[in-house]
Amino acid sequence: MYKNSKFTIVLPAVVACSLVAGILLGGLVFRTGKRPVVKRPGIMAPGSEKLNLLLSLIHNQYVDTVSIDSLAEGVIPALLEELDPHSMYFPATELAKANEAIEGQFDGIGVTFNMATDTVIVQNVITGGPSAKAGIQGGDRIVTVNDTTIAGVEMDQNDVVKRLRGPRGSEVRLGIRRIGIDELLPITVTRDAIPIKSITAAYMIRPETGYIKFEQFSVNAHRELSQAISRLKEQGMRKLILDIRGNSGGLLDQAIAISNEFLPADKMIVYTQDRFGNRTTEYSDGSGEFTDEELVVLIDEYSASSSEILAGALQDNDRGTIIGRRSYGKGLVQTQIPFPDGSAVRLTVARYYTPTGRSIQKPSHEGAENYNNDLLSRYEHNELFSMDSIRFADSLRYTTEGGKTVYGGGGIMPDIFVPADTTGMTDYFKEVAGRNILYRFTLDYTDRHRAKLNGIGSIEELDRFFDADTGLLDEFVRYAARAGVTARRGEIERSREVILAQIRAYVGRNTPLEDNAFYHNIQRIDNTIDESLRVLSETDSGTDGTLVREAE
Repeated sequence: MYKNSKFTIVLPAVVACSLVAGILLGGLVFRTGKRPVVKRPGIMAPGSEKLNLLLSLIHNQYVDTVSIDSLAEGVIPALLEELDPHSMYFPATELAKANEAIEGQFDGIGVTFNMATDTVIVQNVITGGPSAKAGIQGGDRIVTVNDTTIAGVEMDQNDVVKRLRGPRGSEVRLGIRRIGIDELLPITVTRDAIPIKSITAAYMIRPETGYIKFEQFSVNAHRELSQAISRLKEQGMRKLILDIRGNSGGLLDQAIAISNEFLPADKMIVYTQDRFGNRTTEYSDGSGEFTDEELVVLIDEYSASSSEILAGALQDNDRGTIIGRRSYGKGLVQTQIPFPDGSAVRLTVARYYTPTGRSIQKPSHEGAENYNNDLLSRYEHNELFSMDSIRFADSLRYTTEGGKTVYGGGGIMPDIFVPADTTGMTDYFKEVAGRNILYRFTLDYTDRHRAKLNGIGSIEELDRFFDADTGLLDEFVRYAARAGVTARRGEIERSREVILAQIRAYVGRNTPLEDNAFYHNIQRIDNTIDESLRVLSETDSGTDGTLVREAE
């Protein structure tokens, strides 16, 4: 589920297909503030007499009664598919859900939960949120919702979410099972607006080096990033690792504002151009909070749209070092246009270009299937593991003011390439991870240590807690054996660091430290973080004027 787990490279086909869908649905770039003028057409545009005639014939002469509105619901998506992979239609019933990540909030009860064992287990309660006010605690099991049993009935997670969410101000009655209490606890929660975080982790990874995990460009992204930078600078941050791996994009204005935080005055950030040649160019204004300090930005094949605007702006202005793997390659700008019935279309209205003039949009002329399978193709052609497998046409070559060579035509190529790491990927690990045994163990472990874990207030304290448990790996191996996975000592030893890092990360996420604890522990097996720290420890952390170099 979480992108920094090494397990994410074990099943590349599944991961590639699912995350491509996520980028297409949730990683679109929107104009806000400077919306293009949209002329409202009639039902059909001029020159489309054939479509008008067909609808009229169906309405007046077809043998059965047909709803023209229902027919249009099916026709509109088909029309948009002929345009480009990112122009999309959202029916009224789906639009609110599609907009949540962009708007930065939803109405709900304010908990994070999982259903690893067909039971809704509360991982964490949002501080100050509706559930916290009602007395729900981490580790609670939600057994009933409004008198309907949801535990042990193999209910789909989306169905559970629908039951827990609702309009702010409305009430939901929950039946809670709490460890140590025999009877079911009745708790009524009044729903409220719940923020969706763009910044999921921000902490000091070294005495002078901060780390920020940046998940999406929602309407609150710039404010959250600014607050995180200010907080870390107060703790002594002079260097920053900005992690936008897996960040599939969002709002264009947020990408511009965030790029401004890292650039000195009068530097081009991005320009957009529409079909008529109208060009809008954005520049930095010099008001950023982190314009001179050392900077590393992490990208991967799932970093898309606004993430690529940010990475491209920094790379083309010779600001910081881009580390990781080639980004997704989405360089199209959408605007959302509402219809009177509450539905909307996200229509591609422009292309964006990095300061050197490169378009990073990957080719889509070979059809939607090839476009959507691009990440799988990269895996099959060994691109995730070898820089030598990546080829760029000379016609797409550009040069920055500092003399660095960069390329357009399919994502941002990092300054330093770091291959996907398969160290520790034994058959034993794949089995315990693939069968969800490792994750279920972390839930069981958290339950048994809940009192201590709930009281942990710092990463240092969490490290001491885990370091004191010298039998953690053996305890897990026994748990896995009871679940049917025979211990294979040679493989277990080779996977030791991966297993322990994931256990510590998932258990840590169940503490008040939440994602700070998760990323702190998963970074023990993160070779891209290792390379970033090495770069930041060098006296000169700039690049040498070539396109890329491969991490040793």
